[in-house]
Amino acid sequence: MDLMKTKILLDEEEIPRRWYNIMADLPSPLDPPLHPQTGKPVVPDDLSAIFPMDLIRQEMSPERFIDIPEDVRDVLRLWRPSPLYRANRLEKFLKTPARIYYKYEGVSPPGSHKPNTAVAQAYYNMKEGKERIATETGAGQWGSALAFATQIFDLECTVYMVRSSYAQKPYRKSMMQVWGAECIPSPSTKTRSGRAVLEKDPETTGSLGIAISEAVEDAASHPNTNYSLGSVLNHVCIHQSITGLESREQMAQVDDYPDIVIGCVGGGSNFAGISFPFAGDKLTGKHPDVEIIGAEPASCPTLTRGLYTYDFGDVAGLTPLLKMFTLGHDFVPPSIHAGGLRYHGDSPIVSRLVHDGVIRAVSYHQSEVFDAGQIFARTEGIIIAPETSHAVRAAIDEAIKCRQTGEAKSILFNCSGHGHFDMSAYDAFYAGQLVDYEYPEQLIRDSLSRLPKIGQ
Repeated sequence: MDLMKTKILLDEEEIPRRWYNIMADLPSPLDPPLHPQTGKPVVPDDLSAIFPMDLIRQEMSPERFIDIPEDVRDVLRLWRPSPLYRANRLEKFLKTPARIYYKYEGVSPPGSHKPNTAVAQAYYNMKEGKERIATETGAGQWGSALAFATQIFDLECTVYMVRSSYAQKPYRKSMMQVWGAECIPSPSTKTRSGRAVLEKDPETTGSLGIAISEAVEDAASHPNTNYSLGSVLNHVCIHQSITGLESREQMAQVDDYPDIVIGCVGGGSNFAGISFPFAGDKLTGKHPDVEIIGAEPASCPTLTRGLYTYDFGDVAGLTPLLKMFTLGHDFVPPSIHAGGLRYHGDSPIVSRLVHDGVIRAVSYHQSEVFDAGQIFARTEGIIIAPETSHAVRAAIDEAIKCRQTGEAKSILFNCSGHGHFDMSAYDAFYAGQLVDYEYPEQLIRDSLSRLPKIGQ
């Protein structure tokens, strides 16, 4: 093992040629998504109004591997394979015997892991002849990634951005506009869903559930437009698996394999990307002892305090019902600086793996998260997104445990994006303005009491 090596690199020709689909290795099938009106399992035709058929097939595919189109791989060459770093300086700072690695997805043009699926989704929509894609975004990483991808494939793009993040992160909006996208603060007056929310609460800070309702309504009401989601769904997790597949090859270069794999969790895309190839190794018995940890915010504690049940993916009830951990589809998180990771639900596959004990979840307060981000910046030099700092916090905690026990474990986490557009959040941290918000139990119970009866 080369203890001094900092960057572990792959050649462009080593970009994976197939995505990994963990559905093939689950011990039993997922509970199917249900139609929002009938409560019956969704069939492909139910989704064809807003998704291209290639993505619908991937969403329901039982195949272990799915070929990556060469036109998609050609775009991915702009930044992939992304580097795997050995965090030597962080290890030294923590005085830990642990070996810490991070997969750095901030090298993509939009600065996060999100274009791994945005490029694929834009490609399949272009292939089907669509002219425009509508979507939502929280902190802006997904919106900027899809703006980038649609520009490459000559598609129009409309992004409904959660109102609080629209105000907090103006340069994410600027990125989208540079790439030709339209960015609208949500809730807006452009859709029935948005107008209904504003009528009830004109001062609402918005939520991803509201923004999803607007984007789905937009897509469903325009024949030239499809909808695109940056997290949660199976096909998104499949596209993101390229991160974990590369990581496994890179760690093999230095004769190592992770004892612990970590990612931050909102809807589940970057977490699935880094962890699912390793979770597959765990499920198939190749590496049964690998520990997989999802880190989420205490202010939106879906996996740690939510209910595993069927719920809508949006506020208006336009999406299929998904079996997942949820805080209730009308849950509106507080307007905090760590603007991402604030979705009321989670990926059905991530949820299932947590429910089955294959993965465990932890939650952190903002002060813990930004402290970890500061430590990482001052040791490894990279200023990371607040969302990513949740994963760093968990990695630091695990490394400290190794210091206490003397165990030399190998820790891998997904460094899912840079924080160059999040400096106002770091400013708030230094000014002592961050609030360690913990959602009251009664408000969570109230939200869960309004879950749909279909599928319960």
